[in-house]
Amino acid sequence: MANTYSQLYIHIVFAVKGRQNLIATVWKDEIYKFITGIITNKQQKLIAINGMPDHIHILIGLKPDKSISDLVRDIKANSSKFINNQNWINGKFEWQTGFGAFSYSHSQLTNVINYIHNQEEHHKTKTFKEEYLEFLKLFNVEFKNEYLFDDV
Repeated sequence: MANTYSQLYIHIVFAVKGRQNLIATVWKDEIYKFITGIITNKQQKLIAINGMPDHIHILIGLKPDKSISDLVRDIKANSSKFINNQNWINGKFEWQTGFGAFSYSHSQLTNVINYIHNQEEHHKTKTFKEEYLEFLKLFNVEFKNEYLFDDV
């Protein structure tokens, strides 16, 4: 759209189904490269990506004509297929249903990038569940505990 200008930064977080530790260190860079390709092919800007064996954090610059839900759906579906085609795990790899999406201003980007890049350090003292609950509370997101970590 002509004369449309935006600056939308979204921090996306989602987990492996059942929060299993399935993202091995030996192939996590390959999955991050694959996800980077998905984001780029959808004409969005990847700013940072990292995670732990049971979850992933992605910071993107989002254009206003793209739905966050559609983008995350495409990332999860295509990366699951990629992982399964590589036979990196026994059984079927799946991402858990749902995701978190949190918006930031430009002035906060350095802190968010550092947070994402330092996941290993954060998770020496905090579980994914604790981290995720902190995000929801910090951003005043209403949630129901019974649906928050539904592994079905």
